[in-house]
Amino acid sequence: MSASTGTDAAPARIPFNRPSMVGEEVRYMAEAVARGHISGDGDFTRRCQELLVRELGVPSALLTTSCTHALEMAALLLEIVPGDEVLLPDFTFVSTANAFVLRGARPVFVDVRPDTLNMDERRIEEGLSPRTRAIVPVHYAGIGCDMEAIEEIAAARRLPIVEDNAHGLFGAREGRLLGTRGRLATLSFHETKNFSCGEGGALLINDERLVARAEILREKGTDRKRFFRGEVDKYTWVDIGSSYVASDLLAAYLLAQLEQKEKVLAARGRICQRYAEELGPWAAKRGVGLPFVPADCVSSHHMFYVVLPTAEARARLIAHLAERSILAVFHYLPLHLSAMGRKFGGRAGDCPVTESVSDRLVRLPLYTSMSSEEQGRVIDAVLSFG
Repeated sequence: MSASTGTDAAPARIPFNRPSMVGEEVRYMAEAVARGHISGDGDFTRRCQELLVRELGVPSALLTTSCTHALEMAALLLEIVPGDEVLLPDFTFVSTANAFVLRGARPVFVDVRPDTLNMDERRIEEGLSPRTRAIVPVHYAGIGCDMEAIEEIAAARRLPIVEDNAHGLFGAREGRLLGTRGRLATLSFHETKNFSCGEGGALLINDERLVARAEILREKGTDRKRFFRGEVDKYTWVDIGSSYVASDLLAAYLLAQLEQKEKVLAARGRICQRYAEELGPWAAKRGVGLPFVPADCVSSHHMFYVVLPTAEARARLIAHLAERSILAVFHYLPLHLSAMGRKFGGRAGDCPVTESVSDRLVRLPLYTSMSSEEQGRVIDAVLSFG
C-alpha cells in the first residue's frame, strides 16, 4: 500500500462533449482503406445514403462535407439571387444565414418561442415581404418546430421550406420525422452531434424534381454521377457547383454510428430524462428553465440546457462547474446583433426572446458514452449551486 500524500487527487475532467464510438467505426474505416477507395461516393457513402432514405422515407439523401455545405446546396437549388430575402430564426448557428447570404440574399431574423426556442411561427408573417423566397426553420436541440403552422404560412405564399435539422435527426413532431416535411432539409454529422464522423452533413431532398440537379451541384457542376451510372459516355461541366462530396473514409465511420441509432437515441434519452428528473425540483425552486418538449414531439435528445434567471447567474454557474472540473458552455449569440447582422439592419430589441435567452442559457455535458457516475457528478455540482 502506497503512502498517502495527504491530498486528494483532482477529479477527472468532464468535457462538454466527447466523441463516442458505438459500433464498427474502426473496422469499417480499415475496410475502406483496404478497398482502395477513401475519396467520395464509395460503398460506405452509398450505404449511408441508402440508410437515411430507408429510415426517413425521403426520395434522396446526399452525403456532404458539412451541414453548412448542405445548406449552400439548398440555396443553389432554390436559385436564390441577390435581392431575395430568407426568413430564419435569430437563435441559430451562422451557417443557417451564411448559406443564403453567399447567394446575395438578405437574412430576415425571426425571434424564437420562449418555450422551445424554435422559430416563433406567430412572428413569421411580420417578416414576410414580396422579396421573401424561403423559410428556414431550425429544430433547436432536436425538438421539432410547429411545422404545421409554418407549412400553412408557406403554402399561402407558395414559399419553399428548408428544414435546418442539424440537431434533430430521428426526432419527430406531429407524427412526422424531422427533415421530411420541407422541400429540402439538412443534417449535421459534426463531432458534437448525436451521429458523427468528425465533420460531415447531408442534404435531404423531398422534391424529386431537384434530385438530378442536386447531384450535379454536389459534383462540381458536372454530370459525373450520370457517367458512373452509364447514362453518358463521358462527363463534363454542365452547371455551377462545388466540391461537396464527403470522403468515403468518413462515411465508413458514420455508417457504424447510424447503424446503432436505437442504441444512441436510447442512451441520450436516458441522460436527458435523468437530468430533467433530478434537476426539476432545483430548477422550479430557483426560477431556472429546462428544455420543453411539446406533447406531440419526440426529441432527438441532442442537448440538455438550463436557462438561468440572469446573465450574472449564468456566468457564476459556468464558473462553479469549472471549479469542479466540469465544462459547461453557453450557446448562440443573437445573429441580428452580430457585426454582420447589424449590416442587414439588426437592432437591439428586434428579437427580445433571443436577446434574453442567449445571455442566460447553459448547455450541460451530454454525450452518448457519458457514464452514470459522470452525470451524477454534473448533477451534484448543479444542485450545489446557490
